Amino acid sequence: MLRSFVRLHSRFGNPLLFSKVCPRSQQSHFSLKYSTAAAVERKRFYRDVSISQCDGGLYEINLDRRKLKTPGGKLFTVPNEALAIGVATEWDAQCDTLKFYTMHLTTLCNTALDNPTQRTKDQMINASLKFLETDTVCYRVDEPHGLVDLQKNEWDPVLHWIENRYNVTIGSSSSIMGPEIPEATKDTFRQHLKSYNFWSLTGLEFVITQLKSIVLSLGMIDRHLSVEKAVLLSRLEEEYQIRQWGNVEWAHDYDMYELRARTAAGALFVQLSSESSTVKHKLMQD
Repeated sequence: MLRSFVRLHSRFGNPLLFSKVCPRSQQSHFSLKYSTAAAVERKRFYRDVSISQCDGGLYEINLDRRKLKTPGGKLFTVPNEALAIGVATEWDAQCDTLKFYTMHLTTLCNTALDNPTQRTKDQMINASLKFLETDTVCYRVDEPHGLVDLQKNEWDPVLHWIENRYNVTIGSSSSIMGPEIPEATKDTFRQHLKSYNFWSLTGLEFVITQLKSIVLSLGMIDRHLSVEKAVLLSRLEEEYQIRQWGNVEWAHDYDMYELRARTAAGALFVQLSSESSTVKHKLMQD
């Protein structure tokens, strides 16, 4: 995903103007209300997508040279060019019908800009830390033995990595109560999460919610795990049951691809919104 993103960035200059890729119809209403939670669709109402820099070093998204707005009516602005390109790519990739539920970067930007529930950083951090108490990789089974061994072999290395990486103790348990997380561990992660800006924290919380795991999310954000590996580890028990009993192929594949797409978009959003020129430079290197 990053490589294709960089190739797209290299192809188009600044300001960016995307070439037309499919037929459009034209309308003129640019303040949209939508949610990725519902299968919202509408006809594409613009021909071209571009980005432009505005006051304060922010970037805007233009549809036929008209400024995009958030569902709450705010001017849609992002903190750096790299993120603007990512959002513009989502809009340009839409064909005759706009599928808003596939536009994860756009939705995360809308969430950060509108902040519909008016949450603070501390509230977001507390919500994320709650997943530590029920982290996917911390809850183990007693049987069957095949799944016990699979969890140990696949989850233990990641758990040991994050304990060493952050100098914390987490542990695992087969008790319904789960492991007892030391307060020092929670404090360490709280301080780490405070280092993220509001935008990045929005993306990180989204990833944690998808994977139901702080351990896997930080492993992926720190580039210890790939998106594919993190998603697979988050679905370890389900994948084991599928191998044992079979599955409805199309449903399983759809769920897997959707989770990968959301997780990848969240991770990319964290990277792009963490910094400005530093992130852009690193993306170009990758």
